[in-house]
Amino acid sequence: MSRERIKELKGDYRRALKRLTAALKKDPSKNDVIVDGVIQRFEFTFELAWKLAKVILAYIGVEANAPRPIIKEGFKAGLFEDGDGWIDMLEDRNKTSHIDEAEARKIYQKINKSHIKFLNSFNEKIEEY
Repeated sequence: MSRERIKELKGDYRRALKRLTAALKKDPSKNDVIVDGVIQRFEFTFELAWKLAKVILAYIGVEANAPRPIIKEGFKAGLFEDGDGWIDMLEDRNKTSHIDEAEARKIYQKINKSHIKFLNSFNEKIEEY
């Protein structure tokens, strides 16, 4: 993998993270669409995060091809500070396609309280690449 591809994905990831952060500033009690929008932006941001991690890992000589092994290898390589937290995000991401309103609100709360912190921390960790 090339530095150029890492740079490209970093830009995409940072734009997605910025949009997710902006969506989290909206009041979800005013409109259910806000919860849906945050979840969709979380899905997109999370997908970009693990794909960026995959490219960075390949660049440093570590092969992993699916989200769970990428998270495990990324934790070992220092890309992720909390491997269990990232696995929890993966599980929530996998749930988002098949959830009811109550589950959507639970996931929204997790995105707002913990997932966004992990995504922001990853943003700082990728600076050196």
